[in-house]
Amino acid sequence: MKASKKRLILKKIADTANSWKIAKSLGSAIGYFIRVFDRLDDNERNLELLAAFVLRQRYESIAKKQSFKSEINKYEVKCYSQNGEDGVLLYIFSMVGVTNRCFVEFGVGDGRECNTANLVLNFGWNGVLIDSDERNVSAARYYYQKMLGPESANVKIVQCLVTMENINKVLLDSGIKGEIDLLSIDIDGNDYWVWKAITAIDPRVVVIEYNASLGFEKSITVKYNSNFDRFEAHPSGFYHGASLAALTKLANYKGYVLAGCESNGVNAFFVRKDVAREKLTEVPVQKAYFPDFRRLKSLNAFQQFECIKRLDFDYV
Repeated sequence: MKASKKRLILKKIADTANSWKIAKSLGSAIGYFIRVFDRLDDNERNLELLAAFVLRQRYESIAKKQSFKSEINKYEVKCYSQNGEDGVLLYIFSMVGVTNRCFVEFGVGDGRECNTANLVLNFGWNGVLIDSDERNVSAARYYYQKMLGPESANVKIVQCLVTMENINKVLLDSGIKGEIDLLSIDIDGNDYWVWKAITAIDPRVVVIEYNASLGFEKSITVKYNSNFDRFEAHPSGFYHGASLAALTKLANYKGYVLAGCESNGVNAFFVRKDVAREKLTEVPVQKAYFPDFRRLKSLNAFQQFECIKRLDFDYV
């Protein structure tokens, strides 16, 4: 639903209130409708992405050539991922191949909407899912047991608040070490610092959330705090993680190239240099960057950074 139409509906609701008392009583209902409208916006966006993908695949030979920021954007499809990551990952692995089909993902919520669910449920991958919330972990264990039955033993689900200090021990204690096919990081805070600390595994592909509110020019990250909470740090929720430039610089140091970002402006995809060679093209940060689609509903990227620019950042 278009933002202008949403505002018109909400204005009509507010205009029916004859007093502050009535308006106040309508507050929770209006908040509910806003959440519903936001969910409809997200669903509409996902349907648009899926429809565009199907049409491109079916009619590419006769369609007008489209321009994309990177090759991976042509393949965005959402099955279980938050945005178009499912399609992008299948494309990347179709290009570079797989080895052990092993993954690690942390920040998975209840496991139903994450970057590895499609690989587990439809392609038989194995690995470790990690989340800090006890209820999420219980829900994820129930979900994968229900979906996979005896095969759920291939997915280890761990409750842990991941930090720089514990990440390697958590991985080794989970039986994961050495080369794996995929690492996915989404912890809304110390993403940069945790990836920097990882030495126990050597992923061929890394998906990591970047903070589009920080723009594409600045190479910055939030200061490390093992108990970081983005909404405690700032009520906007814009202060978290690292810029795409900072993550790309770290990736280059660790031996990876940027393959691109999905178009909702949330996740970046890095491929190890030896794996990407002659198969995937490195994409410059400025070309790969997308603003956060959901945050653009309220503020543009410049305005988002203005909200948090006086907070502490590390320039890396």
